[in-house]
Amino acid sequence: MNRSSILTYAVLLACGAGLLAVGAAPASKTDLPKRYTETITSKDGSKLTFDMVLIPGGTFTMGSPAGEAEREDHEGPQRQVQLHPFYLCTTEATLELFLAYYQETGTAKKDFGEEEAELNEAQAAAGVNAITGPTPVYGDMTMGFSKKHPAIGITWHNAMTFCRWLTQKTGKTYRLPTEAEWEYAAQAGTTSAFGVCDDADGLKDYAWFNANANFEPHAVGTKKPNAWGLYDMQGNVREWVQDFYSPAAYEEAVKEKQTVNPTGPKQGKVRVARGGFHDSPPGELRCAARGFEEDWWRMNDPQIPKSRWWLPQIDCIGFRVACELPKDAKKQ
Repeated sequence: MNRSSILTYAVLLACGAGLLAVGAAPASKTDLPKRYTETITSKDGSKLTFDMVLIPGGTFTMGSPAGEAEREDHEGPQRQVQLHPFYLCTTEATLELFLAYYQETGTAKKDFGEEEAELNEAQAAAGVNAITGPTPVYGDMTMGFSKKHPAIGITWHNAMTFCRWLTQKTGKTYRLPTEAEWEYAAQAGTTSAFGVCDDADGLKDYAWFNANANFEPHAVGTKKPNAWGLYDMQGNVREWVQDFYSPAAYEEAVKEKQTVNPTGPKQGKVRVARGGFHDSPPGELRCAARGFEEDWWRMNDPQIPKSRWWLPQIDCIGFRVACELPKDAKKQ
């Protein structure tokens, strides 16, 4: 089934009278709402919600063409990528939601190393419910922003642990999107460099960046969404994705004529973040623009070794969650 057919199919299912209530969990290949609202109960008993939208499967050209303005060498060579449908959160994860995770899983212990992390992963594989979450943050995690602002100042490891917690809370498989999924969702069926507009002049309606953000992140969902209902894919905060960063691996990957559901390089030193942030110039907001963790992100951390959980005072990095489709629906 091609991308157009999948989207039409999803719309019909979502609009059909009496088919699904908002918030219903996607359950089978005949039960795929175009979007659903997830609800979780925090430690204090309050209800928190966020919206997930169905991203239709399809094929797209990943990476930027050689002549694209502001292009970096590691954005190519271009290659054809095929993706199965998946769900993606309409906004970046908020401080409100992240605080619920922090309060429920946080530990009073000092930061831990590889052994504890490996234990967490082994417990997850064995179906053990306990999740050891973040150690105490240095200072105010909100940095004075509202709970509707994106979660900030967190490492890739912390974002991944959040996804494990959300999976445990809901029974669905939540995770970070792959880099290919993120770029595909940012393009939203277009071929323009920015996805939401043809050139940088149109970005102000869709993104918080150096022309309008006043050097700080803003509450999520306050700009226009892209064609697939996703807010802040450009600007506001960079978003962690699953993949390692590896220019050599990108060169190697193009040798395959088409890649299906790529998960990126198998190894690397740092992880990738996409989308640019509130102080980015327009060139960093292109769909194919790739960011990655840099040493200065950890310079304010007084710990030796540096924390696996926190990037103190770094307000430029956040994340959004993806959700796996049921196994019998992935290949539609």
